[in-house]
Amino acid sequence: MSERSPTCRVFQDRAGSARPSSGFTLIELMVAMVLGLIVVGGVVSVFLANQRTYRTNQALGDVQDGSRLAFELMARDIREAGLTGCNNNGRMANVLNNKSTAWWADWGNAVHGYGSGTAADPALTVGTAATNQVSGTDSLQLLGAADSGLSVAATPSSTAANFKLNDTTSDIVKGDVIIVCDPDHAAIVQVTNYNSSNVTLDHNNGNNPLPGNCSKGLGFPTTCTTNGNGYTFGPNSQIFKLGAVDWYIGYNPLGGKSLYRVNVVTTAGTPTPTTQEMVRDVTGMVISYHQAGVASFVDAKTVAANWGAVDAVQVQLTVESVDKRAGTDTKPITRQFTATTTVRNRVQ
Repeated sequence: MSERSPTCRVFQDRAGSARPSSGFTLIELMVAMVLGLIVVGGVVSVFLANQRTYRTNQALGDVQDGSRLAFELMARDIREAGLTGCNNNGRMANVLNNKSTAWWADWGNAVHGYGSGTAADPALTVGTAATNQVSGTDSLQLLGAADSGLSVAATPSSTAANFKLNDTTSDIVKGDVIIVCDPDHAAIVQVTNYNSSNVTLDHNNGNNPLPGNCSKGLGFPTTCTTNGNGYTFGPNSQIFKLGAVDWYIGYNPLGGKSLYRVNVVTTAGTPTPTTQEMVRDVTGMVISYHQAGVASFVDAKTVAANWGAVDAVQVQLTVESVDKRAGTDTKPITRQFTATTTVRNRVQ
């Protein structure tokens, strides 16, 4: 036999020494999967933590925004309580027929609170239906002049039961309760007719519209006879609508709790309390009052009948987050906030 050539032997040696390629073993694959799961788990954990932080911060922001809005809205009404627009000497002639029975006509209590140990708020209904007051929460009634920018041009006589205005307006209608004032005193009276063609406002006595006026005379003090205590409000005497509101905590249509405001508006010629939801998820309200000459704030029961001496109101609100699972215990975040507002017209 002939010997193989050197070239063939080299080729055979190289081919014989070559090893086939191999893949991952099962152990290597399992280790890789475990490491991958650890990385994915870490990413998911970070994502969930960031999501929880975001929801918590968002909820805290909602709570703070709700409290800020609630305090700002309430403070406006508190600051203007007792405002006549011309003076703060306390001289107010009230010729409304039901001034002693309607809460919104009781100027002697321009600031009046209700709470534990007091009579029920006459403007509200306690219950669990929508807009009903939440049992055990405080409420606050406030009366004052609402800006209207109107003024008297002329009054025919002290018992004429009408006066001309300087400007025409669409803000005054029959049945509106207004405040007219000058530096001497102010008067609360109901508009019985407004004639835009001759810019004349009437305030006749009677009970049409309701509640009506007991007198034509607007002098101080009030005398409830046909002509009463006559007084002539001179040119540029100011005219304002009577602002009467009641703040309270009530149930909203979703079954939660909200801060509500009752505002008296004229409907079909009659002053009618109208309820409006102001800030949702306000679940509690505690109100205390400061009286002139008293060092500390007290509750409504302690103020008793001395509401005319109240010169500041302190409101504590309990506000809940919109997200009901934002807390670490998967419950809503709840915070309490307190703000104090001065009754400007009673500060000397």
